[in-house]
Amino acid sequence: MSIRAPAVAGRFYQASPLGLRKQIQQWLAEPCDAELIPRALIVPHAGYMFSGKVAANAFRWLKKAHSQYRKVIMIGPSHHYAFDGCALPADQYFATPLGEVKIDLQGVEKLSHLNDIEISDRIHELEHCLEVQLPFLQSCLSAFTLLPILTSRIAPARLAEMIDPLWQDDTLLVISSDLSHYHPYADAQDIDHRTLTVIETFDPSLTPQQACGSTGINTLLLLAKQRGYFLTQIEYKNSGDTEAGDKERVVGYVSYLVSATTQTGPE
Repeated sequence: MSIRAPAVAGRFYQASPLGLRKQIQQWLAEPCDAELIPRALIVPHAGYMFSGKVAANAFRWLKKAHSQYRKVIMIGPSHHYAFDGCALPADQYFATPLGEVKIDLQGVEKLSHLNDIEISDRIHELEHCLEVQLPFLQSCLSAFTLLPILTSRIAPARLAEMIDPLWQDDTLLVISSDLSHYHPYADAQDIDHRTLTVIETFDPSLTPQQACGSTGINTLLLLAKQRGYFLTQIEYKNSGDTEAGDKERVVGYVSYLVSATTQTGPE
């Protein structure tokens, strides 16, 4: 049995299972004001001291429908390697301090025959963008399998074509992405709010300068528009809004919920 060990526990989030569980449960305890059932989430992937609360405010919407999700497809950008297509792991499990998550081996098998797919534990080994979402999923969902996809050079339309048949009613799609990087606070706010307008008009034209996970977001926008889904912004902040960040070089964070119905979301 091959297991991917946590790469950023103790740096991006707590390595202590007790401390990590307590922190996440405190964030998830806040109530949701509407009865939306998520089909997909967009969540940030910085250290929890910067973006954990923004991510948690989206993940907590899963709690009411936690038993309906048997699979999670997670898409994020490769930060350490550039390559053509997408990378899936050969490992059978991904581990965090909260336990092990079983990889969707059937999903890996279905995609592994495509020219756009590379099977590589090396590409996944040090990557943080998917790992930081797992403790939230472990805290919100019942048993589930994971299909972790790292993107590099691939067109969103091609990725959407690959993902579409796998995104079934029992499957949650999670897109991991931060927004702009290392601008002064006011400039970052201006850039990010223009980016949010692009997202909320379902325009799949985001660039990596607007969102490091732009490929995943653009892929979701294509699929969500095709299916007639709705987009609800949950929260926007940047690292300058936290005690851990300064306002000279900030990173933007947003969380969204994608659903098949629409209601008035949280303020």
